[in-house]
Amino acid sequence: MDISRRGFMKLTGAGAACLGLAELGFDLAPVRAVAADLKIEGAKEVVSICHFCSCGCNIIMSIKDGRMVAAGGDPDFPVSEGALCAKGAAFQSMHYSDRRLQKPLHRAPGSDRWEEKEWDFVLDRIARKVKDTRDKDFMVKNGKGQQVNRVESIFELGASQLDNEECALTHQMLMGLGVVHMDHQARV
Repeated sequence: MDISRRGFMKLTGAGAACLGLAELGFDLAPVRAVAADLKIEGAKEVVSICHFCSCGCNIIMSIKDGRMVAAGGDPDFPVSEGALCAKGAAFQSMHYSDRRLQKPLHRAPGSDRWEEKEWDFVLDRIARKVKDTRDKDFMVKNGKGQQVNRVESIFELGASQLDNEECALTHQMLMGLGVVHMDHQARV
C-alpha cells in the first residue's frame, strides 16, 4: 500500500471521526458486517491449520477463484478461541504481499546494491561459508578437556515459514554439524 503523508493524515482523521460517531451512539456493526461480506462474497470457507508454531491454531480461509481473499481465526478452536497471534493474523499478507521476495538477492562485500542471483549460487555460497567456518572453529574438547564436538561461531534462527517437520530436520542437521547456538522465531 503506497500512501502519502497527506493521505495518511486524511485517513487518520476519517478514522477518528468514525470512532467519534460510535461514541455518539451510532451502531457501526452493520457497516462492519457489510464491509466484511463484500470482501468474501461468493468465497468458499476452508479450515486450515496455522503452521507458525506448535499451537496449530485453526485458520478459516475464504477462497475465491482459487486464491485466498481473507483469513481469520476459528472461534470454535479451543486454544485460540478465534484470536490469532501477529504471525497468524498476517498469514494472508505473507503469502500474497507485493513486497515478498521471489528470487534470492545478494549484496557483495563492499557493494551498496543488491543483485538477483540464481539459487545454485546462493546455496553453494551458504554451504561453502558453513563448511569453512565449521572447519576453522570446530571444537573437539572444551577448556576442561571434556569432549564436546561443537561449533560456537555459527548461529541459526529458524523462520516462521517453516512447518514443524522442516524445523525438526533443520535442528537435526545443525546438531549433526555441531552447531549449539540456535533459536526459532516462533518462540519469540
